[in-house]
Amino acid sequence: MLKATVFATTFAMGGGYMASAALAEVVYNRGNDTDPTTLDHHKTSTVAEGHIMRDLYEGLVVQDNKANVVPGVAEKWEISDDGLKYTFHLRPDAKWSNGDPVTAEDFVFAYQRVQDPKVAAPYANMLYPMVNAEAINKGEKKPEELGVKAVDDKTLEISLSSPTPYLLELLTHQISYPLHKASVEKFGEEYTKPGNLVTNGAFMLEAFTPNDKIVMKKNPNFHDAANVKIDTVNFIPFEDRANCLRRFEAGEVQSCSDLAYEQLSYMKEKMADQVHIVPKLGTYYLPVKVKKEKLADPRVRQAISMVIDRDFLANEIWKGAMQPAYSLVPPGISNYDNPVFLDYKDKDILDREDEAKKLLEEAGVKEGQLSVELRYNTSVNHKNTMTAVADMLKSVGINSTLVEMEGTGYFDYMKQDGDFDMTRAGWIGDYSDPQNFLFLFESQNLGFNYPRWSNADYDAAMKKAGETVDLNERAAILRQAEEIFLKEMPAIPVMYYASGNLVSAKLKGWEDNIMDVHGSRYLSIEN
Repeated sequence: MLKATVFATTFAMGGGYMASAALAEVVYNRGNDTDPTTLDHHKTSTVAEGHIMRDLYEGLVVQDNKANVVPGVAEKWEISDDGLKYTFHLRPDAKWSNGDPVTAEDFVFAYQRVQDPKVAAPYANMLYPMVNAEAINKGEKKPEELGVKAVDDKTLEISLSSPTPYLLELLTHQISYPLHKASVEKFGEEYTKPGNLVTNGAFMLEAFTPNDKIVMKKNPNFHDAANVKIDTVNFIPFEDRANCLRRFEAGEVQSCSDLAYEQLSYMKEKMADQVHIVPKLGTYYLPVKVKKEKLADPRVRQAISMVIDRDFLANEIWKGAMQPAYSLVPPGISNYDNPVFLDYKDKDILDREDEAKKLLEEAGVKEGQLSVELRYNTSVNHKNTMTAVADMLKSVGINSTLVEMEGTGYFDYMKQDGDFDMTRAGWIGDYSDPQNFLFLFESQNLGFNYPRWSNADYDAAMKKAGETVDLNERAAILRQAEEIFLKEMPAIPVMYYASGNLVSAKLKGWEDNIMDVHGSRYLSIEN
């Protein structure tokens, strides 16, 4: 929707009049999954936060509207023959929103801060390939010992402990964005507030009203500002997807970042090409708190997994917008031939129920003895999913209760080892490599290892894979790790994601892609 503020000036010229129309402000009202828990990009972790950070910041490299990795702040780079050193050359016209130049030191400052244990960045281990990163994050070395240095103002050098074939894709993630050192040091924890936040992306923060909207204005100092066609982006949170649908139909928003799948047939009938459902690199799964006595036996967790009818969830609850999942790592990922699946993937659900009963019996669980709490974040889709899971568990004598939590505090609750039995989670790939899914359950990954599962063999396999250069050999080691995971089942994969968006016919430049990235800088709005 185009919102216009027209200024007209009338000039007297030789007895005649000439009116000049002023420019119209282009406003993009963008539906988002939920409000961010923070605007400190080092502390963000959700897809909804990623959408926002992608507009506020620019990394060394970025993903374009087709999710291709293209130059960002760095206009070019070189990689050493051994793959251990990357040298980035920053564009001379890169500036912060306050006009300061973006320098290599801004990245050094940001990357050192990521690893500072006091910051507690949930994505800190994504940058562990950098020399000394893990040791710094564990408090064993000083931030200054990180393998990153500013050769000069416009040259950044990153040194790695081992070759990392997905590094460039990793550097498109918000954990790799720079920070404006002066404003962070001046304002401390308040640096993210409107008026304080200095960013280097296509847009800059104007206002943030929780449960209403985040207002961003076009950044006039952005190096590619001439090609940014939108003046204002309003990120509007919609935990109720049906509400976004209603406002989309009314023309009040131009896109919705998720769909009310219970109304999918209606949307396809009424909106046709404006409904975008595309395969996405992501897995919808159910973490299980393994330290609880009633759920500590892997046979109990495996039995629960067996009776979940993934076809019903994907096709009936999600109306075909998801695919049944029998692995943690989704299909179609790079660097992972011959993927691993649960061995009951193709078995009939009734046969699986019989096997599940036997497992529960072997574990000493009698029918009606086990009761579990199923927790989920506010969403009709999630509620319907967990309600269906509760019904499925009844088939083997497991009782369930449903617990709903508001989205803004939900993931923090799990990260902080909140008290739950089973809960809902999802992971969307930050880069196309199996490590990005398997790393979630490493023992030390307290940010995302919601079950607090620890397995020495799994950790050893992940460590070995991280030190292996040959991609085929590395894939084999990662498969071993996933086999351990699927046997122990600390989290139950149930569906693979598809991205679901409503996209107005007036919104141009939107390209469907497997990463579901759509920076506002690449979009425009037409009448």
